[in-house]
Amino acid sequence: MKALICKTLGPPDRLTLEEMPDPAPREGEVLIAMMAAGVNFPDALMVQGKYQAKPPLPFVPGAELAGTVLATGPGVDNARPGDRVIASCRMGAFAEKVIVQAAHLIPLPASINFDVGASFMLTYGTSYHALKGRAQLQPDETLLVLGAAGGVGLAAVQIGKALGARVIAAASSPEKLSICQSHGADELIDYTREDLRDRLKHLTAGKGPDVIYDPVGGPFTEQAFRSIAWGGRHLVVGFADGTIPSLPLNLTLLKGASIVGVFWGEFVTRQVTSFQRDLAEMFSLLAQGRLSPHVSARYPLAQGAQALQDLLDRKVTGKVIIANR
Repeated sequence: MKALICKTLGPPDRLTLEEMPDPAPREGEVLIAMMAAGVNFPDALMVQGKYQAKPPLPFVPGAELAGTVLATGPGVDNARPGDRVIASCRMGAFAEKVIVQAAHLIPLPASINFDVGASFMLTYGTSYHALKGRAQLQPDETLLVLGAAGGVGLAAVQIGKALGARVIAAASSPEKLSICQSHGADELIDYTREDLRDRLKHLTAGKGPDVIYDPVGGPFTEQAFRSIAWGGRHLVVGFADGTIPSLPLNLTLLKGASIVGVFWGEFVTRQVTSFQRDLAEMFSLLAQGRLSPHVSARYPLAQGAQALQDLLDRKVTGKVIIANR
């Protein structure tokens, strides 16, 4: 089989496409023919050695995929060859054949294609866990989404609307904001041309957002937090800006506000039952048309490094996938 391999840490162009022996599933494992794999920001950080998890070299990046089951190992009773599935795997998805833990498999309904399946679990799972589980977002509250045109950001816009919130989308260009608006955002802020705090004050009549969804970090984190409503919740999702910000902690006191960490990967590992409940609820929203993954680009496996680079360069919106068909 072919796989995209990281042998040395650095920019994505160091990845190489190579032939590897076909893996065989062991006890509790399943072998999947990858049809589509989601490309996510943590993948790009991992190949550079900038992510929280630092796997030993060499490794195959990629944390989520959709495909068909080829074989099962001993003790697997929730899948059989031919089943359509989606799966999370932390790493290994950027390959023609992927080993995953059977416990991390989710059946893929026939009505959902592989591209959407590969676009759904990590970005929508992260945003759903963040907004419903960690922030406990309520109907009629105001949600600010930073980096709103990215994969998790656009998912947060849609999920915020599905949960009944008023959604303010902040992004870096009119084109990106147009996509946010088409996916349900009520208000828009171009934070490269407008003052974030002034616009938030105007849009919320001075109250500020109840919940801030922040996958960006950098200078906008403090600006947003200084605008947060009394009792607000600031969700720390990631640092796409490349800079981990520092906040004056007196702001939490003055605002009666909370800084809430979101680590979806650990949530899935530690709280499997809650994760499965979330996924069932998200599939229901997907079937109702209230969630709709936006796949903006498809790359063949041989161009997987370019997919990661385009993600880092902010050249894509919504979700990017590697397709193996």
